Parts: sequence; structure tokens; C-alpha cells
Amino acid sequence: MLYSHVTPEQKRASLREMLVPGTARQFPGAFNPLSAKLIEEKGFDGVYISGAVLANDLGFPDIGLTTLTEVATRAGQIARMSDLPAIVDADTGFGEPMNVARTIQELEHAGLAGCHIEDQFNPKRCGHLDGKNVVELNTMVKRIAAAADARRDPNFLIMARTDVRGVEGLDAVIDRAKALVDAGADAIFPEAMKDLTEFEAVCKAVDVPVLANMTEFGKSDLFTRQQLADTGVAIVIYPVTLLRSAMGEAERVLDAIAADGTQESRVDSMLTRARLYELVDYEAYNRFDTGIFNFQVPDLDIHSNNANL
Repeated sequence: MLYSHVTPEQKRASLREMLVPGTARQFPGAFNPLSAKLIEEKGFDGVYISGAVLANDLGFPDIGLTTLTEVATRAGQIARMSDLPAIVDADTGFGEPMNVARTIQELEHAGLAGCHIEDQFNPKRCGHLDGKNVVELNTMVKRIAAAADARRDPNFLIMARTDVRGVEGLDAVIDRAKALVDAGADAIFPEAMKDLTEFEAVCKAVDVPVLANMTEFGKSDLFTRQQLADTGVAIVIYPVTLLRSAMGEAERVLDAIAADGTQESRVDSMLTRARLYELVDYEAYNRFDTGIFNFQVPDLDIHSNNANL
């Protein structure tokens, strides 16, 4: 009932323990707090919160229009609804190194277990689009160093994402990953890898956990968990999968209403009232009410001597 009883500190410690190379822990992307509860119920390892999803949910493209306050607030709302650790996409850190430092502390305060900072600059692009721009390595090193220095909980995971694969190739990814680990990164997110051999090369090059992004319609094929585990990957994210699924069905329902004058043809594909109540734990709230408000206020006769007691 209400929020998770697992503290942010406990979630961060749990995340650290589970991120072992070759385990390919699965973190589906939550697009709202309720979807985070569903991810937990289905037995996944953690929750991922995509910057693209947060932007799209506001009706914006993923080009760096969201603010630290918007991301920290919404990510915190999602993270607190699940006992699972949640990792959030912090884009470029929302500014210069001092801004990156503040970003880390705001995300810690919001209850996140970790975040990743990327090496693009604004206007940024989705990681699986062409024409990306990346900052100089020295600039990215400063971002990661600032993030590592700013955190107060040593278990808060600082992940460095690099988009250099689409600009300079795999060798540049490996060189940059090594430098970012030296700067304080706890994990590496190599974006838009071409195939499994590239994931394996990055995993072998660094001694920290590596993330694989299994987003639909991207540069990478949709590899299985086992395939990625075999390369040494520690964590797999599915960032926009649930949002795309939900919005796809929403569009089909609206089309049905427009065409048929009723949603009747789509009802069988909807979450039932009973299942929704189960997911939000309606019964627990009912028991809470019954247990606390377990009395009835008697009717009072306004003409009696007790009326003003």
C-alpha cells in the first residue's frame, strides 16, 4: 500500500550486488508509476526510466527539452512505487560539471538507485539516430568526475553512456569507456552497438558492468537475454517498449471508437477492472480504511442536551 517499504539505500545496495558481468539483468522501461508496479509483479530485476519516454510523455521529442526538475520529479514518482532499484536516464547531466553534480544529488534525493550521463551535446538526439554530436573526451571525463565526486551514497550507480560508436567507430568506444571508468564511472553504456561481437569487445575491455540497450527500431538487433549474457553484459534495458505498446493499443482503441461509435471491439484486449484494482492493491486500502475507521457516528438529536457535546 502507498509506496515501497524498501529504502533507496537498500535498493542501491541491491543494484550493486546484482550487476555481475554475464548475468544480463533485465530492466524494462517504466513509463509511469503503475507500470513500475507491473514490472515488479512480473519478476524483473529492476526498473529503467528512459529520458526519451519522459520527454515523449510530455509530448516532446527526445532532443534535450526536459529539465532536471521534471526528470527528477517524475523519476522519483516512478521509483517510489516499486521495491526494485530504478535507474534513470539523466541525458547530458543538464549542464556543465557543477550542474552534473547537482543532478546526481537531486536524483539521490528522489530515491533513484543510479543514472547514466551521456557524451552528446545539445541539441541531442536519440541514441539510435544518425547525425549525433559528441563532446570531446576531456569534457565527458569532467562530467563523470563531477558526478562521482557529488554523490553522497557510495552505492548510487554512476554509469557513463557513450554515443561515439556511430561517429568514430568501435575502437573509439573502447578507448572512451576505459577513460570514463578511470574518471569514476561504475558502469558503461555503449549505445547503438552493431552486433554481439561489439558488446563482447566492450565487456572484455573494461572491468565494470556493461549495459545493452534493446530498443525496438534501433541499430542493434533484438538479442535474447542469454545471447547478451554470453557476451558478458550485466544489464539489459527495454526503454520504450511499454510506452510503445500502450500507445499502440490506445491508438487502436481510438480508431475503433471513431469507426464503430463504440470501444466494444477492443474491450477484450483491455486490462479488466478487477486486474487494475489488483495491480493498485485496492483491497489493502480497503482493509486500512476498515481497520482505522471502524466506528459509526451516531445520529444526534439537535434538540437534546447532548447536541453540543
